[in-house]
Amino acid sequence: MSNGILCDFTKLVARILMSVMFIVAGYSKIGAYAGTQEYMASAGVPGFLLPLVILLELGGGLAILFGFFTRWVALAFAAFCVISAWMFHNVPGDQMQQIMFMKNITIAGGFLILACAGAGKFSFDHAMARGKSS
Repeated sequence: MSNGILCDFTKLVARILMSVMFIVAGYSKIGAYAGTQEYMASAGVPGFLLPLVILLELGGGLAILFGFFTRWVALAFAAFCVISAWMFHNVPGDQMQQIMFMKNITIAGGFLILACAGAGKFSFDHAMARGKSS
């Protein structure tokens, strides 16, 4: 197996692993809409932003999964992870919140790498680029 195929397969697996959490979270926010709005409000985030959060988590998660506009969506997720870490998990002295904070920062780093590396051969991005060059 060539290094190119191995890297493309690894990018596919990484996209799957990175997207599942956001797809599930976005979908669950639809079913718990009012509770999620209350939680956001408790952190000082206006509840009217919830549809945008759902769109990013669910829609963006699906975009990452399928490798569609991967670089741009990955940048949006990186920013989202840092902002949500700061707003919801920056609680000095609370070890669990500090773990969640670092988890979000780490995920942001993964999305930055994905933004630089791209989605790989097994993606809509690759298929669209191939279609343009034909």
